[in-house]
Amino acid sequence: MKLFNLVFSKNKTKEELALIRFIIKKFGYKPNNLPLFIQAITHKSLSYGEDLSSNERLEFLGDSILDAVIAEFLYHKFPEEDEGYLTKVKAKLVSRKTLGDIGEEMELRTILSYHKKRSINLATLEGNAFEAIIGAIYLDGGYEAVKKTVYNHILRNYVNLNKLLEEEIDFKSKLYIWSQKKHLNLEFTVLSEENLNGVWQYKILTTINEVHYGIGIGSTKKQAEQAASKETLELMGEI
Repeated sequence: MKLFNLVFSKNKTKEELALIRFIIKKFGYKPNNLPLFIQAITHKSLSYGEDLSSNERLEFLGDSILDAVIAEFLYHKFPEEDEGYLTKVKAKLVSRKTLGDIGEEMELRTILSYHKKRSINLATLEGNAFEAIIGAIYLDGGYEAVKKTVYNHILRNYVNLNKLLEEEIDFKSKLYIWSQKKHLNLEFTVLSEENLNGVWQYKILTTINEVHYGIGIGSTKKQAEQAASKETLELMGEI
């Protein structure tokens, strides 16, 4: 008999108790409808025929709910940023890689049900199961329960937002946006370009309203502009 079809009594099995403890510890949420969460950790490799016991539908739901929760979080977190910036950050936060990393750090594989004799990418499986659990929390406790989980547990314990922003954000675009909002004239000037032992090196200066700010060095003009923009934003106290 499949796990999700079990009739649950007050006397929980060892596996059920382990799952409850895991959800409480990692997500900060106490499951009410336990079969939902059992389905959320069940990979399709254990499903047969027309059986809908896998976590794919919950994953679909969780993906949409997580998208909305993260969008709302970023909307309030960055009140001065435009739609383009928010879209970039949201895409990074809900990317396959980020969700896989979160699932791995949570050690989701320790509670997952899947066909262990099949060749399965565990990082992908963990990321998908993470979304499915979010879907289960939504059906079990509602949107506010998901918000509480994401804000107080996921983002706080498993996401380094500052590091993520440093890796993802285009500093030149951010500097342009900042300059436009302040109605300032932004220019990039190539101070030098040299070929050193077959490797090009560019040095670029950032000027705002004819005042010199950051200088960047890189093997391409784009890299040098990014470095100069980052230094300028740091000097401005924007990052």
